[in-house]
Amino acid sequence: MAFRADESARNGFVAVKNYLIPRGIEAGERERSENKLFDIVEKYGPVVDGYPSWHPLVTHHEDHYSVTAPSEQCGYQGLDHSRYFLNAFITCPYRDGQKVVDSVEALPSSLVATITAEPLDVQFYRSNANPVLVRCDWEKPLPLNGMIPASIAIPMMLQKEVPCWEWSQRGETWETMQPYFLGSPHGSRSSLFVNQETALTMKKIWNLLINTSMFGPIKVSNQY
Repeated sequence: MAFRADESARNGFVAVKNYLIPRGIEAGERERSENKLFDIVEKYGPVVDGYPSWHPLVTHHEDHYSVTAPSEQCGYQGLDHSRYFLNAFITCPYRDGQKVVDSVEALPSSLVATITAEPLDVQFYRSNANPVLVRCDWEKPLPLNGMIPASIAIPMMLQKEVPCWEWSQRGETWETMQPYFLGSPHGSRSSLFVNQETALTMKKIWNLLINTSMFGPIKVSNQY
């Protein structure tokens, strides 16, 4: 089935709205929460299920495998009941959200993007939760469609993956790496993060890299 970005974005928004703004919330408070959710989507992009492994929101870790969701591995503390957007995520801990804010402030600085966090003054998830918005603001402006251009996505992919040649034993194929490079949801040639042209360029570059054997022999499906 072909990947339909608009349909995926709509379905994701409905699911997150139902999760973060449950039934039974008082009408006036519900309107404030809905308006805030619309504002976040407008500014930070559509709802997503997971990030590309090179995205600034998940790159701060030292492990020898790809991470696609914000967690303690990426330097965050106190996350709970989180939902993701293209360039931000909302987390709703029951305890004071200051732990989240402090951990974001402690993240390493980057020349590519600035990660910040702010408590939200609306009700999300539960009345006793303390929602926090964690934002990724890129230093270079993104295109009007909000997607991450090749001039940013490809060098970040290379920055994350090329150092792996020092310890890698197998070269993973493009088919295996698609969800890590394109984010989720994604199709075979695009995602909500990158358009078709960027994805195809990423594929060509990745195939060139693994065919050098710099990561080791290319792994095939029946190898373990």
